[in-house]
Amino acid sequence: MTAYRTLPYRPGEALLATYRRRGPVVNAGVGRHGYTYLLGAEANKFVFANADAFSWRETFENLAIVDGPTALIVSDGDDHRRRRSVVAPGLRHRQIQEYVHIMASNIDRVIDGWQPGRRLDLYQQFRSAVRRSTAESLFGQRLAVHSDFLGEQLQPLLDLTHQLPQWAQLHRRLNSARWRRAMAARQRINDLIDTQIADAKKQPRPDDHLMTMLINGRGEENYALSDDEIRDAIISLITAGYETTSGALAWAAYTLLTLPGAWETAADEIDRVLGGRAPTARDLAGLSYLNGVVQETLRLYSPGVISARRVMRDLSFDGQRIRAGRMLIFSAYVTHRLDEIWPDATEFRPERWDAARPDYRKPAPHEFIPFSGGLHRCIGAAMATTEMTVMLARLIARTKLELPAQRIRPANLASLSPKPGLTVEIKELLPAQ
Repeated sequence: MTAYRTLPYRPGEALLATYRRRGPVVNAGVGRHGYTYLLGAEANKFVFANADAFSWRETFENLAIVDGPTALIVSDGDDHRRRRSVVAPGLRHRQIQEYVHIMASNIDRVIDGWQPGRRLDLYQQFRSAVRRSTAESLFGQRLAVHSDFLGEQLQPLLDLTHQLPQWAQLHRRLNSARWRRAMAARQRINDLIDTQIADAKKQPRPDDHLMTMLINGRGEENYALSDDEIRDAIISLITAGYETTSGALAWAAYTLLTLPGAWETAADEIDRVLGGRAPTARDLAGLSYLNGVVQETLRLYSPGVISARRVMRDLSFDGQRIRAGRMLIFSAYVTHRLDEIWPDATEFRPERWDAARPDYRKPAPHEFIPFSGGLHRCIGAAMATTEMTVMLARLIARTKLELPAQRIRPANLASLSPKPGLTVEIKELLPAQ
């Protein structure tokens, strides 16, 4: 198969060049208020092994605008451990497998609205499908029916988080019109979720799934979530699910349509394994090429180009001191493009993930970090990879697409996505089976 090189992302490429020129530790700024870049696989391993040295709340305070002040992404120490112990059981691989038919039906629902000869933004279509799928899978119809409303209300909040934290803080201090609109949207979301939590307590439904687990679950030390914690968990899971997964799906589709022979190879495998029907959980392991596409997309288009940690106690790495108070930055983008770990690292090669190949090498946890790692590894990793595999399988089985000439660039450090979108032309559609 012809090699294909991915679209570069300039901030990521600058970090990669810095790593090659200056090594794994790069300091910027003065004293406790500067930045320390720890780059490469061994740096990732160091960061994950020293989770107790960092504050997530001080690092990701800006994300509380969307996710809420008790969400896992902004929780530290014992708070994070206890909250995660309640949420995690509902997102285990075994649990996620029960949602495969929901994932398939939601992408089918979107495809059913398409027409041959039309052009559309596939990235936005994925956002709609993943948002509804995530809401329905985890929280049932009570939230699935509000999926579009949630998307509308979340967008002004997400727009604030896509800016530098200083700009969001400025909007907050000035109580600007943009800030007021975002806070009004947040209140509407809170009101909706609070109503659904109260209703689920009084009249639980069979498809409440994770909602029931959050309400009734007990974690470490018999910890029970408050209503505010339940609400923040629900909002953060839906938001993170569609904001990052839809971007990764768009990059996977872009690559399949750009890499010669890739779409056809995936289509042949899907037809052989599934014969046109929607996949079940048992089918997914047999889609080895498609699974490779998903993993390779997450490697080269990781949602988080960089990640950060606020250092709370002095550390030392590679003979250099990292003072408390500094912001530490590490990068999946850099790690995933190192030829010493990934031969021909910039080439998109789904085959490199096939465990049956003689040259297969399973990466260490600190070498492949699309979902970060350690104690704070993304709790929705299994959900994201399953959703990507299922939705790509249905897209490829039911459509033939063409990529018109367009200029696409990667954007957003925390949720890498194609800008201004991903326009495709629908050449052929098949009905769902």
